[in-house]
Amino acid sequence: MTLSLPQAARPLQGCVTLPGDKSLAHRVALFAALADGDSTIRNYPDSGVTRAMRSALETLGVPSRLESSVLTLTGNGMRPFPCSGVVAHCGNSGTTIRLLAGALAATRSSAVLDGSAGLRKRPMDRIADPLRLMGAAVATVEGHAPITISPAPLHGIEYTLPVASAQVKSCLELAALGADAPVTLHEPGPSRDHTARMLRAMGATVVSNGLTETVHPVTSLKPLDGTLPGDISSAAFLLAAAAIVPGSRVTVADVGLNPTRTGVLDILSAMGARISTENAHMEFGEPVGDVTLETAPLHGVEIAGDLVVRSIDEFPALAAVAAFAEGETVVREAKELRYKETDRIAAIVAQLGVLGAEVSELPDGFTVRGGTLKGGTARANGDHRLAMSMAICGLRAPVSVEGAEILNESFPDFEPLLSSLM
Repeated sequence: MTLSLPQAARPLQGCVTLPGDKSLAHRVALFAALADGDSTIRNYPDSGVTRAMRSALETLGVPSRLESSVLTLTGNGMRPFPCSGVVAHCGNSGTTIRLLAGALAATRSSAVLDGSAGLRKRPMDRIADPLRLMGAAVATVEGHAPITISPAPLHGIEYTLPVASAQVKSCLELAALGADAPVTLHEPGPSRDHTARMLRAMGATVVSNGLTETVHPVTSLKPLDGTLPGDISSAAFLLAAAAIVPGSRVTVADVGLNPTRTGVLDILSAMGARISTENAHMEFGEPVGDVTLETAPLHGVEIAGDLVVRSIDEFPALAAVAAFAEGETVVREAKELRYKETDRIAAIVAQLGVLGAEVSELPDGFTVRGGTLKGGTARANGDHRLAMSMAICGLRAPVSVEGAEILNESFPDFEPLLSSLM
């Protein structure tokens, strides 16, 4: 599928609501499976990556039902999953395979976790090594999927993560629920805290002190009932689109505003966009609100440190904005981008380069000089976020994106929602 957005003839205007946050969607489905009782989750997104978790859970013997964006699921509790020794396919979802590994270890279940060719390239020793320190029986294939997990008693440990990673931390937090003593985790920098917030909402004891977190074992978890906030990672592409079209004013309502995820808002603001939030409230222990972006002259910035972790999934969108900002934008300390669905550093540089932008690759990031993009035909390279970032460039230059069907993996409503603002 080739996607070509029409160049914007007028400012983007309007208010939209988005499907539920994908990071939270993975968690509510899995955590509901570990709960005792029936869970009901509204605004649940139906896309390739969220289907991966639900499909894997069904293979493990915990089916769910999704009707009109309402997910219902009867939990199995902190017991071994009903289906033993099965191969659960995780698609292309790193969150699915890493979080499931922790849940399988915690419940002393037996299964093999596998996935797509792309998922098999992603590093899995970063979860396997600390799980083994806890006593888990975990085998990988040269540090990659498939991952084989066998029943084994888990012990409390104190562990320092080599890198700040929400997926690794969440895997170990889940495993800690089934250990014989508390597990204390130290991070080198901040990462998403969705798992800790949701586990607390379900009755678990999770004590956070700066970059240190201690998770206590549980015998049961309360079921979930609530509405997922809109996905800030999806909102980022609509806000980025508004940022590059002069005169635009766009609101995304009821979007998740977890401070570990709002780096993209801080960066867009630093680049000159006017951003405001209203209607603050909480869901599943997560802050939620309405975000409005008004266009203003944009300029390049330098991005590094904690901002990188707080916006790690939004760099494709930010790179597109940088292509239309005055001056140079420099991204450093973002080597983790090389281990996403693609090597996102190389992919961003290659595809913006195809469109005529002046870009260069750094070992741990990239640079973009604004005002140089001319247009052309880019390729999604199997990366849904890259597809969206190249597509929004088409609002300012003639751009086509090949392989855009990958959008169905994460944001199938991207084009119609963006079109509603034009």
